[in-house]
Amino acid sequence: MATLWNLWHGCHKISAGCRHCYVYRGDAKRGIDSSIVRKTKSFDLPIRKKKDGTYKIPSGTEVVTCFTSDFFVEDADPWRMEAWDMIRERKDLTFMMITKRIHRLQECLPADWGEGYEHVTICCTMENQEQVDFRMPIYQTAPIKHKILICEPLLGPVNLAPWLGDWLEQVVVGGESGREARECNYEWVKEIHKLCVARNVSFWFKQTGANFRKDGKIYKIARQLQHSQARKAGINFTP
Repeated sequence: MATLWNLWHGCHKISAGCRHCYVYRGDAKRGIDSSIVRKTKSFDLPIRKKKDGTYKIPSGTEVVTCFTSDFFVEDADPWRMEAWDMIRERKDLTFMMITKRIHRLQECLPADWGEGYEHVTICCTMENQEQVDFRMPIYQTAPIKHKILICEPLLGPVNLAPWLGDWLEQVVVGGESGREARECNYEWVKEIHKLCVARNVSFWFKQTGANFRKDGKIYKIARQLQHSQARKAGINFTP
């Protein structure tokens, strides 16, 4: 089971996929300004220890990082090197981070990064063709050991054919949730799936989203059913 490590909370919307951000929705209900980026009480979570001196997070755990922010958000620049120190210390864990700011990667890396840390996966999200065109060339050549492409929320058809190859470990696709969710068309999903199978790249249809179009019909799908309905499509692929 994965552990969530939210070092800082808050972010700034930078592309179409951010429009209905779930963090902003949740914060709004509690009267919190999501655009204010602040350290959390969990900042040092990976290196916290028990009374016997062992780490509270056991060896081998997957740590999902910055789930309510972006690891590369500008406001966190003063704290990031300390975060890298903790990640470096816990080589016995695997860290996964998801970013829309792959263009900031090079200026945010530690001095000893080289071609990447073996225990760190950096996922990049691309919700439409505009972001594929902008982010994919940067992502493909970035010095990262483990890469996962996330097309979520998928907001339109995307052409990944020029890019897909064995440098990617997986492609994740999903629709948008929430009351204002934009449509996700199953035809877009199937095109990505077809290409992944052809290129022998792992594919995961994660969730349908709230407004899912299939065979010309829009289906309104409750939040708690969006993952299970995606699984029922039976199109997940592992090489």
